[in-house]
Amino acid sequence: MARPQLSLKGRALRLLSQREHSRAELERKLARHLQEGEDLAALLDDLQAKGFICEARVLASVLHLRAPRLGGARLRQELAAKGLDAARVREALAELAPTEPDRAQALWERRFGAAPTNAREWARQARFLAARGFAAEIVRRVVPPAPR
Repeated sequence: MARPQLSLKGRALRLLSQREHSRAELERKLARHLQEGEDLAALLDDLQAKGFICEARVLASVLHLRAPRLGGARLRQELAAKGLDAARVREALAELAPTEPDRAQALWERRFGAAPTNAREWARQARFLAARGFAAEIVRRVVPPAPR
């Protein structure tokens, strides 16, 4: 038996019950379900007015969940993809910047835990951290040099 179609508001609330979503994310996800006569902007305005959509909570949630495993560049990219305010993102990442070397060190220790044995292994470990958005300077400080 087929499930009944959810209303646009029902879909929005279901998405919001799973995790925090920014207005831009909800707009993107709900646009394909729009039917004639429905006003997505008005629905999102209503949800925002009632506190269901909150940019500060989205920002805090992403930073709490992703910051231990990602560097500033990758976090900036993910937050921008969510359509969050660039100034607010810059401010949050500036507060997080002093912890970046420690986060990179902890991630490296969890993943590798041992110094590279050769240049190829050093490059692999460095790429791992760089791909997660850590700056080259931090990668050089965290990954011990390979023996020559």
